[in-house]
Amino acid sequence: MRREWSVGIAILLLALVLAFAAPSYFSGGNLRDLFLVNLPVVVAAVGTMLVILTGEIDISVGSAFAICSVVSGVVAKVGGPGWAAGAAACGVGAALGALNGALVAYGRIPSIVVTLAAMVALRDGLRWSTQGAWVENLPPRFQYFGLTQSLFPIAAGAIVATLVVVVAWTMRHLAAGRAVYATGSSGEAARLAGIDTAAVKLAVFIIAGALTGLAAVLNSVRFNQIPSNTGLGLEMKVIAAVVVGGTAITGGRGTCAGTLLGVILLGAVGPALTFLGVSAQWERALQGGIILAAVTIDAARLPRGARLTRAGAAGV
Repeated sequence: MRREWSVGIAILLLALVLAFAAPSYFSGGNLRDLFLVNLPVVVAAVGTMLVILTGEIDISVGSAFAICSVVSGVVAKVGGPGWAAGAAACGVGAALGALNGALVAYGRIPSIVVTLAAMVALRDGLRWSTQGAWVENLPPRFQYFGLTQSLFPIAAGAIVATLVVVVAWTMRHLAAGRAVYATGSSGEAARLAGIDTAAVKLAVFIIAGALTGLAAVLNSVRFNQIPSNTGLGLEMKVIAAVVVGGTAITGGRGTCAGTLLGVILLGAVGPALTFLGVSAQWERALQGGIILAAVTIDAARLPRGARLTRAGAAGV
């Protein structure tokens, strides 16, 4: 809760600075754009949070997001209904997550290695298969499934993101959610308590993949074309949002509320730099700095014995 309060205060301070230095930041059009741009990030960040809660990490989110986006566009372009495009994207995302999860949970390969390889392979594989071409001339029915009322994009995206956050928050109070936290807190203790930790890790990777597909659809339906290089840098954004929101990078601790606040803060910072006259190229550097600061704070908060235990478990 202390982390959530600190992120909330940071958001408030940023808002106060912008209110005096760049009041145009709060124009209706800019706020609407910020809202729509960050809705997919919220959905993808919830999936990433579940993975990190188990003590693992997934840095292939951006590449999977690109593949799911292209798949949804291709299905829509060949005449498939909107629900089919969405289902295809979520299915492909879940399949990619299952592959990563199986290698991590049952192959016992470190998740950083598996997902780093997946990030490169998926991105290059998509570039090879599409030859860098965009999916263009998408049918009008694909844009928010043919409903063009001005408020519908906001309402539809908000409902989907809210449902994802609420379901993930509810899981914390169920046996499945407690198994996720237990696996990340102490895998050996969870195993001795009868929890199949490998199955838990496989499940969270599958869920995260499906949510990445859903996020890709929420983003894709805003446009009539889909770039093959979409999702670049998304993994950095969602991991930063999750960690700055209080989820321990070592697993076992974190909340949906903190993740949501992390998305709001990081989603506001990039455009704020532009409005304040600072080069937007600093956004990625700022995200990296936030991750480093959050991990350092988490490490400092652990008792010395716990730090030594974590280091021994990592083979250091």
